[in-house]
Amino acid sequence: MIDINRFDATVRSVPDGGVTSAKGFKAAGVHAGFRKNPERLDMAMVVADELCAGAGVFTTNRFCAAPVTVCRENLGEGGCGMVRGLVVNSGNANAATGEEGLSVARETCDIASQVLACEHNQVLVASTGVIGVPLPIGSFETGIPQACDELSRSGGAAAARAIMTTDTHPKEYAVSYETETLEYVGSTFTVGGMCKGSGMIMPNMATMICCITTDAPVEPETLHGLLSGVVAKTFNKVTVDSDTSTNDTCIMMASGAAAPGVQPIQEGTDAYEELERAVRIVCEALARAIASDGEGASRLVTVNVTGAPSDEDADTAARAVANSPLVKTAIAGRDCNWGRIAMALGKCGVAFDQRDVSIDIMDIPVCRGGLTVPFDEDEALRRFEAPEIIITADLGAGDGSATVWTCDLTHDYVSINGDYRS
Repeated sequence: MIDINRFDATVRSVPDGGVTSAKGFKAAGVHAGFRKNPERLDMAMVVADELCAGAGVFTTNRFCAAPVTVCRENLGEGGCGMVRGLVVNSGNANAATGEEGLSVARETCDIASQVLACEHNQVLVASTGVIGVPLPIGSFETGIPQACDELSRSGGAAAARAIMTTDTHPKEYAVSYETETLEYVGSTFTVGGMCKGSGMIMPNMATMICCITTDAPVEPETLHGLLSGVVAKTFNKVTVDSDTSTNDTCIMMASGAAAPGVQPIQEGTDAYEELERAVRIVCEALARAIASDGEGASRLVTVNVTGAPSDEDADTAARAVANSPLVKTAIAGRDCNWGRIAMALGKCGVAFDQRDVSIDIMDIPVCRGGLTVPFDEDEALRRFEAPEIIITADLGAGDGSATVWTCDLTHDYVSINGDYRS
């Protein structure tokens, strides 16, 4: 887990926190019939007690899924609006399903809106699972009323399990902080979230499937700007296999329940900075959880690149290392083979002089001035037993820097994806 003290010592982790840690939200996870196993939860709902601010960012994959299209329709051009809740199913992506898939996604919103007594465009939807298979509406017709009956403040854990596909465990996190701003003095705000993601992971302007909640007062437009900025620094820095999903969806809702009747938080204020910091802590924790739970992964890998001509160049270089199958398999094999890192840096198109490059693996200097530095192989093997492998490269070409999270590549990745539809 991340060290939240490097952000702000006043931000506290919420024990067993998740998407319902913030006031004003309930959730549920049920078996609705999208999966054959009756013991497996496969549909989640996260619902606000009242209409609240909502915002979303989504995949840039042109083969986008029907729920992504419908969410964009419901939120409008600005990617934000007033919403009541989110419905997520697992086991079927409802992607590449044509007009029939769009009809099912829209009808899902209709069913939920009738149960929740709101407008259909105030419900958002997301799906995850196999692409190209028709999604039956019947499971929503029975599952949504069942989930609504089970909505509770303690339902976040079940919701997080219900959205899993090849994830090995649910992913949840929450923090709270007492604001130090005069406008909201005495108020304690909470940010919580859940997500799923394990394979087909390299988000681009979104995340896999994620729901973030807060009880701070925020207007929809402000919320969208905050979410977009944080996603760019967290979920968009994750890559498991370099593939951007057709279904990437990140939804955030703000109930304002922790400070009712006050003016919403505005961008550019101290209160905004506090909230943004808390949202980033939650999103970074979830992003790292996705990388460490990559399909078949045995290690979380953090790639730090410094000394690039620009931050964008640093990101390009870091992704080249993080996405390299040769680097990832070397880590799986506990092989401190820095030549593969140098190869990935050199092919990425960023301008630098190899004579200025330094590379460290797990704080072991392995390359200086583009040349080998002798190191203790036994000590390297010992350090490779850590749950997180850190690679640091300085290109010596500027002030740009970036961090990208990934995982190693094992035989299990092939096994999982070789029979994904089975």
